Amino acid sequence: MKFLIAGLGNPGPKYADTRHNVGFRVVEQLSDEWESVTHGDLARIKHRGKQITLLKPNTYMNLSGKAVRYWLQAENVPKENLLVVMDDLHLDFGRLRLRGKGSDAGHNGLKDIDRLTGGNNYARLRVGIGKDFHPGQQADYVLSEWNAEERDELPAVLKDASEACLSFCAHGLANTMSAFNR
Repeated sequence: MKFLIAGLGNPGPKYADTRHNVGFRVVEQLSDEWESVTHGDLARIKHRGKQITLLKPNTYMNLSGKAVRYWLQAENVPKENLLVVMDDLHLDFGRLRLRGKGSDAGHNGLKDIDRLTGGNNYARLRVGIGKDFHPGQQADYVLSEWNAEERDELPAVLKDASEACLSFCAHGLANTMSAFNR
C-alpha cells in the first residue's frame, strides 16, 4: 500500500526556520535522504510494510497543489492515502489536529491543493503555531521565526507530528485521530 505525505512550506534558506515551514520540518523528521525532483524534494521510506513517499513541494506554499497532484499521479497513490501537513495559526502552539477532510480555513496551500486535486477529501494534519500577532499582521507572523520558548519546545512537537504521520499510514485515520488529536 502506498502513501504520500506532503509537508507544506516555502523553499530556500530565507524561510527555513519560519512558522510557515513547520510542514517541511515534520516530514524532515522521517528521513535524512532527500532528492531534488520535479516540483520539490522527495524521500521514500517504508514503515510497517507501507511504502511512503515524503514530499516537500518547491512550488511555494500558495501553489502546493501542483506538486501534490503531480506526485499523487506519478506514484499512483489513491487520494485517501494522502496526508498534508501544514501550519495552523488558529491552533495553540504545538497542538495537533488531524482530520479526514475539511475546509481550507483560509490556508492558501490547502486552497490550491483542493482546486487542483478536485476537492477537500484528503487527510490533513494541522500543527498549531499560535496566533501572537496584531490584526493585519498574519502574513508577517507566519513568515517569522520561532521565539526562544517555541524553539525549545519545537523538537517535541515535530516528533509528535511525525509519529502521527506514521500512525496514519500504519493504523489509519480514525485510530490516529484518537491518539494524536488533543
